[in-house]
Amino acid sequence: MIFDTHHRAMSDLRLSLTDRCNLRCFYCMPRARYAWLSKTDMLSFEEISMLVSLFLSMGVHKLRLTGGEPLLRKNLPTLVQLLAQKPQLEDFALTTNGVELAPLAPLLKEAGLHRLTVSLDSLQPKRFEQISKRNSLRQVLRGIDAAAQAGFPKKLKLDTVVIRGFNDDELPALLRFAKERNAEIRFIEYMDVAGALNWSWEQVVTREEMLRHIEQSFGTLAPLEEGLAAPAKRYRLHDGTTFGTIASASAPFCDTCNRIRLSADGKLFACLYATEGLDLKKEVRSGKNLLELQKTISSFWKQRTEKGAQQRLNSKDRAAFKTEKELLENPHLEMHRRGG
Repeated sequence: MIFDTHHRAMSDLRLSLTDRCNLRCFYCMPRARYAWLSKTDMLSFEEISMLVSLFLSMGVHKLRLTGGEPLLRKNLPTLVQLLAQKPQLEDFALTTNGVELAPLAPLLKEAGLHRLTVSLDSLQPKRFEQISKRNSLRQVLRGIDAAAQAGFPKKLKLDTVVIRGFNDDELPALLRFAKERNAEIRFIEYMDVAGALNWSWEQVVTREEMLRHIEQSFGTLAPLEEGLAAPAKRYRLHDGTTFGTIASASAPFCDTCNRIRLSADGKLFACLYATEGLDLKKEVRSGKNLLELQKTISSFWKQRTEKGAQQRLNSKDRAAFKTEKELLENPHLEMHRRGG
């Protein structure tokens, strides 16, 4: 196990497969145009497999495939099968917006994926379109039902970014929707990460507000015990239904964060808010052997000091993290490029 300057272990790898996305959610990709990575810019399946094996040998035991939208990566089940065979991998997940999920869900399960997380910010078609700029709710709901029926080894999760004035009145309905599909929903505070150009603190619905709203509909909630590194705090309703909240804006979990992020084009980041990363693709394609790569990654993590969300919380004049000009100059700051 490798530890950073705050004695946080590197054990959870978030791996972006593409910077492309088929939605344009205003809290992530609000601009009209984006410049996409070319195929040669992105890590190949062979490079991904080699790097995942390297991270697993260094103490990582959890892997999540992200994007952009990872289902847009061609021949995805082939990659999943390649990665699922690695014996040290204890938790193998994928996060998707669900638009392309319905036909792929059984293939991903067969390939060896352990679990899926599907983003779902509204159950109302017009509101979904207002948030995502696409009329795709029907496809997403079909994808969620297909995932629920596919029989993945671990429980299906749904993620909802809660934004005041947009979907904060839907928490009870979304919770019931998840329960009906034997899924666990997590309500996430609106984060001021790069790409969220229109973020403001006034739009953040805090964990405490969410819980009060849910209790009004379902009664007293029972908190559940979680591991120290778990980002979500989980609760149980009186009927046994569980759900989670992630308070990344008002109560960050930086002190226990064990995540390292690898972008689709091989940039390694130690924090969602990191402005600099390590060009791991360059290291790989320069011909460095596994021991040299291991030393490079180990050194990168051991020097990690970031507590980005905590620093943002403590900042006096809090607004959107980066301006549009800054994002145009450095696209790797964008969440769709580095992975959420």
